[in-house]
Amino acid sequence: MLDRTIAFAPVAAQDSAAATAITRRRALFAVLVASTMIAVLWLATVAVPPHSFGAISFLVLFAITLPWSVIGFWNAFIGFLIMRFARDPAVTVNPLAASIRGDEPIMSSTALLMCIRNESPEPVARNLQPLLEDLVKAGVERQFHVYVLSDSSDPEIIAAEVALIEQFTAQWHGIVPVTYRRRAINTAFKSGNIRDFCDRWGQDHEFAITLDADSFMPADAVLRLIRIAQANPALGILQTLIIGMPSVSVFARVFQFGMRLGMRSYTLGATWWQGDCGPYWGHNAILRLAPFIAHCHMPVLPGNGPLSGYVLSHDQVEAVMMRRAGYEVRVLPVEGMSWEENPPTLMEFGRRDLRWLQGNMQYWQLLAMPGLKPVSRFQLLFAIQMYLGSPAWMAMTAIGAVLLALSNTPSGKYVPVEAGAGTLLFAIMMLMTFAPKIATIIDVLLTPATRRAYGGIFVFAANIAVETLFMLLLAPLIALSHTIFMTRLFVFRRGGSWTSQTRQSHAVPWRMAFGKMWPQTVAGIAVLGIVAMKAPHDFTFALIGTAGLILAVPFAVATASPLMGRLFARIGICHLPEENEVPVALAPLNLPAIEVNTRTSLKPLAR
Repeated sequence: MLDRTIAFAPVAAQDSAAATAITRRRALFAVLVASTMIAVLWLATVAVPPHSFGAISFLVLFAITLPWSVIGFWNAFIGFLIMRFARDPAVTVNPLAASIRGDEPIMSSTALLMCIRNESPEPVARNLQPLLEDLVKAGVERQFHVYVLSDSSDPEIIAAEVALIEQFTAQWHGIVPVTYRRRAINTAFKSGNIRDFCDRWGQDHEFAITLDADSFMPADAVLRLIRIAQANPALGILQTLIIGMPSVSVFARVFQFGMRLGMRSYTLGATWWQGDCGPYWGHNAILRLAPFIAHCHMPVLPGNGPLSGYVLSHDQVEAVMMRRAGYEVRVLPVEGMSWEENPPTLMEFGRRDLRWLQGNMQYWQLLAMPGLKPVSRFQLLFAIQMYLGSPAWMAMTAIGAVLLALSNTPSGKYVPVEAGAGTLLFAIMMLMTFAPKIATIIDVLLTPATRRAYGGIFVFAANIAVETLFMLLLAPLIALSHTIFMTRLFVFRRGGSWTSQTRQSHAVPWRMAFGKMWPQTVAGIAVLGIVAMKAPHDFTFALIGTAGLILAVPFAVATASPLMGRLFARIGICHLPEENEVPVALAPLNLPAIEVNTRTSLKPLAR
């Protein structure tokens, strides 16, 4: 049953000036988004007059895709202004960042939660070891307790977990307590894993730092979060900006290079107007445990279909419930505090992405949850809309292909398009789509130190070209995967499950790639074939749009190749700044991407 009652926590409210400022920011942002959408939709009706079924279908589907692009554009534009003109961008969007000096004593007990499930346990010890060592150096180790929370079910992995954690516990005995707990049944998935911790040990600690097996935070970042939380009792969740670790996987390298470019401007802009209603991404964040335990108990959704039961995408729901209880949820958008390993192959990325899709679709039942802030309801709705754009784009493509195939006109112009307005509309959509990356690219080019960290102008430009080609191939694959999965979800009422992730770089066999990607290949060939027969003058444009689908199988195999991955790392394709100069925080991890890169400087960066 969904929770229909809420007891609000007696926490201090923001001062009136701060509340007024954030209200004005949100109002301005809403006006910018709404006016832009109206203008773009008007231009779309000029470019494609709604005089036929095909034109009307295009306009309706185009309207569904528009919010994601427009909101991304304005987040990026605002983030760019903050990056370029704010003295301290993090403080500009999150004033709590200025509430500490950085030397305040650590007075609170904090649990370090490492959540794992059927994964290689070695990264757990690797990522925790330098964190604990630096906490000891800081003299605060007695304020911490490590909890390794396992939901593993594979007997071999369980045995490896037990052996490694026993050794790890013995190493830290008498210094930092380590508790290993494995649930026999992983009820409610990760949220249930953390809830079990809360029920058993949550009352023993004031804060918890949530970590995954693929995530890493250094001690100074952890201490910064704790100091900010100690100084601000109304803060419920403080989320860090998570960036990708250097990787020897082609897929992970190129993907996280693009994410690194887009995330900074986007997150700064979003944090500017979201303020105290920020997101929570499930890990690399600090939780105030008392309100989390009291107010963030995940509901069990009614029904018996794939969108019922336990919520898969729990983190954003926990964020809106924390805010509903009167506590602030904020983001600290500072690079270099928090890292994660991205999926090493297209297959692993797809499994995670489709799980998120199913979880976000469950939010439909939560939109009417009582007591939510208006921004919180918008965040849930936007999380749903994020995935609706994919089937809308695919439906536009499918309808266009069918109408083109049935068209009797030699030119294939089955939907009249006004050339000038159509070209302008296409240019605007491309600008809005790539705005987050464009904003950060300009900032990098205008900042000498950052430009050098990316290898200089020419190397940076070459890597941007590689990432752009990668995304042109990947985007239609993702969109069609979303569409197929959502069809299965809503039409056939079949969903997925929360399976374990393979986080280490590994090859993808051709047979496996073909077994997963043949629908994409067939769809791409079909669309391109129709265009070639009915509208050959559009063949080049269609080839660009369908290349990712047609090449899906070799793309999956090539981007998973360990040999290509090591080559990319060695010659610096899509390298991150951490591969040019190794940060002190990452040096103890001995990451393969850094070790194989002969061009990496051994001079550590200051923290």
